[in-house]
Order: sequence, then C-alpha cells, then structure tokens
Amino acid sequence: MTCIPTFSTQEGPALKKLSDAVDRFCYRHPRFGVPDLMRFIVIGNVVVYLLAMFSKWSAVSFLSFSLQDLLHGELWRLVTFLFVPDNTKLLVLAISLYFYYFIGSTLEREWGTAKFSLYYISGAVLTVLAAIVATLISGWNVTVSGTSYVNLSMFFAFAMLYPDAQVLLLFILPVKMKWLGWASAAWFAGGILWSLIQWNPAGVLLPLIALLNFFIFFGPDLLSFVDRHRRRYSPKTVQFKKAVRSQAKRAQEQGYHHKCEVCGRTDTDYPDLQFRYCSRCAGYHCFCQDHIFNHVHFTE
Repeated sequence: MTCIPTFSTQEGPALKKLSDAVDRFCYRHPRFGVPDLMRFIVIGNVVVYLLAMFSKWSAVSFLSFSLQDLLHGELWRLVTFLFVPDNTKLLVLAISLYFYYFIGSTLEREWGTAKFSLYYISGAVLTVLAAIVATLISGWNVTVSGTSYVNLSMFFAFAMLYPDAQVLLLFILPVKMKWLGWASAAWFAGGILWSLIQWNPAGVLLPLIALLNFFIFFGPDLLSFVDRHRRRYSPKTVQFKKAVRSQAKRAQEQGYHHKCEVCGRTDTDYPDLQFRYCSRCAGYHCFCQDHIFNHVHFTE
C-alpha cells in the first residue's frame, strides 16, 4: 500500500475562510445571479459595437466608467462599462467574444449560476474599485472601458480548472490551457513591472485589485500548489524517500509494511486499512486512517 504524505492546510487561513464563505453563500442562495450571464454580456458588446460603427466610438464614451463622471451623477456607468468592446477590429472582437463566452458558459456549468455570477460580478466591482483608488492616488481621471481584467480573471479560473484542455492557437497549433495560463501570468506580471518602472499607479492597481476575485476563489488551491512543489524539492522530501526505502527493507524482516503508531495495527493484519504519514510530526511516523488526524504530534 502506498504511503501518501499529508499536507497542512493552515497556510493562508484568511484566503481559506474567504473561499469557504463564498461556497457557503452560493449553497445558501442557489438562485443568486443571472442564468447564462455571458450571453447577455456578449449581446451587449455586439449592440455597442454596432452603435459605434453607425456613429463614432466617441459617441459611446458615455458608457465607460470614471470616478469624475460618477460624481456627476452618471450612475449607469457602474454597469455599462461591461458592454464596451475591448477591441475595435471586428474579427478580433468576434473571436474574443466567442472564446470568453465559451469559457464563461463552461465555468457556469462547472460551478453553477450562483458561483459564476458572483465571480463575474465581484470581478466587475473590483475593477470599479481599482479605478476609483487609482484615480484618488494618481490624481488622473482613470477611465475603464470593457472587461479585459474580468476576462483575464475568467481565463485564469478556466486554466486552473481545466489545465489540460487544448485550444488551437491561431487556429493551427494545439496548446494546453495551463501553458497559455503561464504565458498570460508572465504578461500580467510584466505589465505590472513596466507600470512600476514608469510610475503609473493605475497600471499597477487596476490589474492587482481587479484580479483579487481570482485569488479569493483559488487562493487555497494556489497555496497548496506552491506547498507541494516546495516540499517536493525540500531536504525533508529527499529524507522521506530514504525513509520509505528503509522501511521497505525493514518490512521484509518484520512481515508488514505499515504499522500505526497509536493502535499498533498493521497492513498485514488489516489489508483494507489505509495508512498515512503525518507531515507535522518530527521524523516519519505512520498512522492508520482512524488516527492520522487524531494523534499527538511527535516533536522529537
């Protein structure tokens, strides 16, 4: 029977509590949100694009969000900026709308309407807050048109849930979502670094604050991913492998592979019982499934 080391989930307790609060809210309010939300977002983008084509792009500027206009009572901008297209080129816009509709509808099927709507709406709210904070700090009237950061947040969520899903890059090259996710993360970090070099507060605050919903929803998963890789290349991991080999050698002499430190049951006497090693104990101590979470940790 394979021994699987356990990992502590106590890192990042604040993110864990926020993530659990999101799940509780969605469980208690299953009717929250807008069913097929991305369909309405796409239709709104198409309508605004057609209006701009029949007039001028400046004619739809009243839909963009800015703190200065908000203070003048133009409250509709809190919502209408979501329907401003990110790109003025028809082909690029059509591809991006189709792509993000596919991502959004897939996330809604995976999570349910309540959780996906909360994810999208929180991204929009954080984008507005980021623009307000950036305006107050920089003194410039930061304007937000479109949902580029909300879309990026959806993209990261999709890449986390479906890392091995493939898309055709330029309709030719199949690429897994996890590699596109890493490339987008590098672009994201590079943009923030460049904004810091140019001392552009809006370029730093907007992406960081706007993508907070991704870190809230996936914070525990990200911390677990980092922790697994840290342990994989730590000296303790190397020692664990040596301990497994040493135990295999002892097992030939003792007649069993695993023995619980608490109750003394072995995998030979109880072949259906699962055994685990506790990562919080000093040294390598094996416990059965009944005592892996119910024992006094070894300190020496």
